[in-house]
Amino acid sequence: QVQLVESGGGSVQAGGSLRLSCAASGYPGSSYCMGWFRQAPGKEREGVATIDNNGITRYKYSVKGRFTISKDNAKNTLYLQMNSLKPEDTSMYFCAAARTGMIGILLSSPGQCPIESGNEYNYWGQGTQVTVSS
Repeated sequence: QVQLVESGGGSVQAGGSLRLSCAASGYPGSSYCMGWFRQAPGKEREGVATIDNNGITRYKYSVKGRFTISKDNAKNTLYLQMNSLKPEDTSMYFCAAARTGMIGILLSSPGQCPIESGNEYNYWGQGTQVTVSS
């Protein structure tokens, strides 16, 4: 069982920055995907960024160049650096993880972690709120 705990959310003005952290009790396996997802009230959950065990990343188009996902294996921590924040980035942000391979997510190719709805992920944190004011 993997436990995930997010932190770092808050309120900022448009153009500001925040760094989200996700402390993990461990990794789902030797091969895995981890990601950041967000959900605003009345909207469906959407993927923001993902990273696999080899450090290959994927980003939602609207955050490319502004957000950076990274991980520190020594600290079992996932990060999301968010710069140039916009009001439309306001949402609850969740960290997620899943094993990949025969008993987990089957990837179409290395690093292609699912980034759409997050339905493939089976470990989730409780979320951290990000609010961006104009």
